[in-house]
Amino acid sequence: MANPAVINIISGNTPHEQKSDDSLIMLFQSGEKEVFRYLVERYQEKIRNVIFSIFNDPDLVDDIAQEVFIKVFQALPNFRFESSFYTWVYRIAINKCRDELRKKKIKRFFSFQSFESTTNIKIENLATVTFDDENIRSVIEDSLKKIPEKFRMPIILKDIDGMSYDEIAAVLDCEVGTVKSRLSRGRTMLRELLMPILV
Repeated sequence: MANPAVINIISGNTPHEQKSDDSLIMLFQSGEKEVFRYLVERYQEKIRNVIFSIFNDPDLVDDIAQEVFIKVFQALPNFRFESSFYTWVYRIAINKCRDELRKKKIKRFFSFQSFESTTNIKIENLATVTFDDENIRSVIEDSLKKIPEKFRMPIILKDIDGMSYDEIAAVLDCEVGTVKSRLSRGRTMLRELLMPILV
């Protein structure tokens, strides 16, 4: 239960949409369930993107995203502030996607269709690839499909979403050293596959 004095401070006159995640969560835990919509609005597109990145099926995105935020709503009263809200939600989304992949037994792959044509990915110590050419985008998309998920996901989380090693470790439920190792291996795989368009 949040301290009433803290609730008074975070409530103040600041509009809900400008409050921090932690402030909104404390309000939620104190009984103001309506603030949940601000957390959803803040992160729904990022969660939709990660779901799309795994399934590449627009028809699945809304349903799975809805299930993710239902799970978040149900679990939020027990949120302990041991990680950032975003990392916590991201992990719930990844776990939900894994459940769906196992249940449906569909192929895992990643597509860049959810990103703008000007999106850049930095391949470590190589170059910056810009998605302004459909042929290049196609090569990159095909290359990522060939990388096993355990090496591909760190690339997505680090090089696309910009998450820290600690955040990625929390999302993937593994050690930071494992994240760094898999990221290095994944980048090497991607570098080798992309070499024809980077030279």
